[in-house]
Amino acid sequence: MPTRTPDEIRASIEQNRQELGESLAYLRDEVTQLTDWRAQLRARQSQLLPVAVVAGFVAGGGLAGLTGLITGRGRRQQRRSARLPNLPSLPSPGAVGAKLRRK
Repeated sequence: MPTRTPDEIRASIEQNRQELGESLAYLRDEVTQLTDWRAQLRARQSQLLPVAVVAGFVAGGGLAGLTGLITGRGRRQQRRSARLPNLPSLPSPGAVGAKLRRK
């Protein structure tokens, strides 16, 4: 078994230390790039825009639909319109006042 001198061991340790420092710097840069969500969004903006539009449409319609179900507005309006008779349209208050002034 070959034995190494203390100088060779020190040189090996120093070389390993330098390689480890370079590896850590590389790893730090990679982690910074991968976790930068703003850069990720900028790089994929053209792909994410249609997704955001659809998600907003679905969320808005979903919330409106859910609110309507909870409050019962859709059914309540349908029942009201079914109960109300067809009344003739009334003249506006301005038109009534104009007729009275003419007389």
